[in-house]
Amino acid sequence: MTADRTTPDLESLRKAVAAFGGGPSSLPVLDLTAAGDRRRLLTLLNAWGCRIPYPRDGEPDPFDAAVGAWAGHGQAALPAAPLAELTDAELEPLGGCFAELAAIQVGRPGGARKLGPTAASKALHMLRPRTLMPWDAAIAEQLHGGRGPAEYVAHQRLGRDWARGLLQTTGLDEQALTLTLGGPGRPLAKVLDDYCYLRFTRMERL
Repeated sequence: MTADRTTPDLESLRKAVAAFGGGPSSLPVLDLTAAGDRRRLLTLLNAWGCRIPYPRDGEPDPFDAAVGAWAGHGQAALPAAPLAELTDAELEPLGGCFAELAAIQVGRPGGARKLGPTAASKALHMLRPRTLMPWDAAIAEQLHGGRGPAEYVAHQRLGRDWARGLLQTTGLDEQALTLTLGGPGRPLAKVLDDYCYLRFTRMERL
């Protein structure tokens, strides 16, 4: 059985924003066709708890090679509209982009480490912070019953519907809404992820 998918109320979102200190997202603008930005992505993912191995001196760098190969076509296929404005036509191809990225090999030579669904979702969020919500295993399993490409698309659709509902109910645009929630400049996609993390990963009552 999946968890309650009711649109979060404003007070719950305020509590979630406050728990993470509010303020804008500090994510840089990344272009993964550039080697320097691929290394920045690796550093950011590991800072977010993904534990992807760094290459030793003289070793090949599977992460750099695989992410670079994916970026050549996958990055350009990602939508750029804010989460609330995503169309069903823009959502459907995301499953393929997510699945391919999650499956890339990022371990040391001879290892079998894949990037995986959590790190892939975080990487996609870093590429499109206003557009795509990340997740972790607990969020994915509780809200969607799995962590595959269909569930990833379902998560973005749920976030889209939540975002639309909040904007319509309040009559505010995204900038004004996040300001009201105590997170000026923070993408609504990240505010909703903050809520999901507290509600479904840490199981807090909001």
